[in-house]
Amino acid sequence: MQETFELVVNGQRHVSASPRDTPLLHVLRHELDLKGSRFGCGLGLCGVCFVLMDGHPTPACDTPLWSAAGRKIVTIEGLGDSDSLHPAQQAFQREQAAQCGYCVSGILISAAALLADNPHPDEADVVAALDRHLCRCGAQRRMIRALTRRADAA
Repeated sequence: MQETFELVVNGQRHVSASPRDTPLLHVLRHELDLKGSRFGCGLGLCGVCFVLMDGHPTPACDTPLWSAAGRKIVTIEGLGDSDSLHPAQQAFQREQAAQCGYCVSGILISAAALLADNPHPDEADVVAALDRHLCRCGAQRRMIRALTRRADAA
């Protein structure tokens, strides 16, 4: 008998019949057509694929489908939209913090989790929250500045 898994992604219920060890990232990108979370290292180390799972930044590339079942998952597509950007997205836009953009979706996920826990982080808080993320463009300083200024303005 084929096993199915219920996911709540960006507030919508989905059912997947993929094998239980299928990476969540594969389900998001190939079944749900949510392309914002990207594949980076495949080991959960670079942060490119991060999603919020029950409010915690989680690497989707090495999270098996079975462990995501029944959990509340938010991808970059569910963080905000063009009419109502998340405060972290607003800060990045205002400061033009992104460069190539490949890593930004995962970084914004971690930034959103940080701001949910600490609406007024200082620079050390931001650095700690983004520590797991790799950015090949070297735009980290702009991202840290954007989130710190956002906190200062709030």
